[in-house]
Amino acid sequence: MKISKVERQRLLKETIENTPFITDEKLADKFNVSIQTIRLDRMELSIPELRVRIKSVAADQWKETVKALPLDEVIGEIIDLDLDKRAISILEIREEHVFSRNKIARGHHLFAQANSLAVAVINDELALTAKSEIKFTRQVTAGERVVAKAYVEKVNAKGLTAVRVDSFVDNEKVFTGLFHMYRSNDSKGDI
Repeated sequence: MKISKVERQRLLKETIENTPFITDEKLADKFNVSIQTIRLDRMELSIPELRVRIKSVAADQWKETVKALPLDEVIGEIIDLDLDKRAISILEIREEHVFSRNKIARGHHLFAQANSLAVAVINDELALTAKSEIKFTRQVTAGERVVAKAYVEKVNAKGLTAVRVDSFVDNEKVFTGLFHMYRSNDSKGDI
């Protein structure tokens, strides 16, 4: 059953308010309309595109929180952050992130997203990667959205903070890494 434009726009606005990181593609599926219709509805309602919504939330919420590096140096958009505990970022894989011949993402972009998130989650003015153990578990292609989740695990005997980062595309793990982070305040004990 097709709903009216007015009702669709009301539901669209409500859906975006409840889930601000939903894509236009998912909205089009939800309302059984074209992506272009969703974009036109958003324009009429003055609702910005996903990237702008993510940046707005991140800038407002974490500009004073991230200590170890400027927020604009984090690769991807931070959508959740609890210092010395956990963090989440999203990276949209675009043409500039992939090899031109096969549209597969270059690994250094996935690594950079995970590594910068591992730095951002550290509650210290200085956080540097001392060592990392990484594994790519599947290829990522242009148009996919990578969600990286960082968890601070512990401080080891050498005073390095261990941060586990797992990256996913639609709940499928595509990357995992354990980052051993040096921090200037290395006397924190177990976290």
